[in-house]
Amino acid sequence: MSQTTWKTVCYEQDLVTNSGVVVWLDGAQVALFYLPAAGHQTLYAIDNHDPESGANVIGRGLIGSIKGDLVVAAPIYKQHYRLHDGQCVETPHQRLRVWPVRLTAGVVEVAVTRADESDIEAWAKGSNVHGAISTVEMVGTD
Repeated sequence: MSQTTWKTVCYEQDLVTNSGVVVWLDGAQVALFYLPAAGHQTLYAIDNHDPESGANVIGRGLIGSIKGDLVVAAPIYKQHYRLHDGQCVETPHQRLRVWPVRLTAGVVEVAVTRADESDIEAWAKGSNVHGAISTVEMVGTD
């Protein structure tokens, strides 16, 4: 049985309404999308890595809706990924990882299981990312 740990990744004031920010989670990049007026879940957390282009750019994507589903458009080749499950609309075999996320008393937390921690460590070793960095990179703001 896996154990879930909630890890603080940033604070509500770090989020940008209707846009993405990217946070580090034990060496992995996670894109957070804050949509308080969407009428759905307010906060989404998905992988920042775009499998089509190979770039870490999902957090810079534009938010929209396709057939009632909230999506983010990848900035380079414009694939649309559903925020609730990471599924690519145009390429059904592609999917971004989705992370459980919550906003409680101004604190943004992402859920990690033991299996997730092993996956993150393996990814970090393979991508030349060393150590856990707890900073927020603001993207999509001018």
